[in-house]
Amino acid sequence: MSDTLRAIAEERVNAKVKFYRNLTSYVIVNAFLAVINYIFTPDFWWVAFPVFFWGIGVFVDFIKAFVVHGKFDSESYRERKIEEEMEKLRN
Repeated sequence: MSDTLRAIAEERVNAKVKFYRNLTSYVIVNAFLAVINYIFTPDFWWVAFPVFFWGIGVFVDFIKAFVVHGKFDSESYRERKIEEEMEKLRN
């Protein structure tokens, strides 16, 4: 039981670490791109495109790390769904 809890805890921590790394990279790189954009092409703010699309990825990592918590990856979820499908087939 404790091995299972440890594995779940490790997965959650890994998801949170991935989110924080991605967020840090997102902020640093996009700030750098914004400065480059401001210096060289202030008339067209192309930096909005990487900010928006990379932001979608950061948001997905946030959802995975703090909202969903691997609810659909657990073995109990899989077994429960298999039982539900078998019950449907029986009827």
